[in-house]
Amino acid sequence: MRIVCISDTHSRHRTISGIPHGDVLVHAGDCTGNGSLSALEDFTKWLASWPHEYKILIAGNHDYCFERYPQESRDLCNKCGITYLEDEQVTIREHTFFGSPWTPVFRKMAFNADEAELSKLRARIPESVTVLVTHGPAWRIFDYVPREAAHVGCYSLMKKINNLPNLKAHICGHIHESYGYAVRESDGVKFVNASICDERYLPINTPISIEL
Repeated sequence: MRIVCISDTHSRHRTISGIPHGDVLVHAGDCTGNGSLSALEDFTKWLASWPHEYKILIAGNHDYCFERYPQESRDLCNKCGITYLEDEQVTIREHTFFGSPWTPVFRKMAFNADEAELSKLRARIPESVTVLVTHGPAWRIFDYVPREAAHVGCYSLMKKINNLPNLKAHICGHIHESYGYAVRESDGVKFVNASICDERYLPINTPISIEL
């Protein structure tokens, strides 16, 4: 299975000139800039135009529409054949995908939670998951912000990842400065921060493809 990963397009999706071929196209949140339903509608139409057989979307901290208008937002996804996951899972072929939008508190944005609540939310991730999609990164895995000289990822997510026996890949975004791809030597888990926009919100990064 080939998974094409994108994230943090912030309503600049139509500037992306090309997306590689693959079986599954995953967007790890912040598809909109202002979180409006009209912005989501434009994005879902664009995402649906790509030929990938399966398309998965989760919300990010800018995607207020999924918090304020949950049913209308889901309907827009369903209309375009997009699987929206909010602490939910879907099985595609032999792989179980689980998607979750939650990130540590930052400016009281969408899907923010404190560490105590995040720990409870991470407990919902099933042991059967093979591809985990979260908006934010785990602690010390593609979570570094140079201007603050700080790691800002989720500690409880890191602990959960280390206790998922079937995990093959973790896909995230959120921290634009930490775009990248790596494979953990100890177990072969693939980690992706697929942020398309850089720290200045310029859509200069390219989609990342992984093979499972």
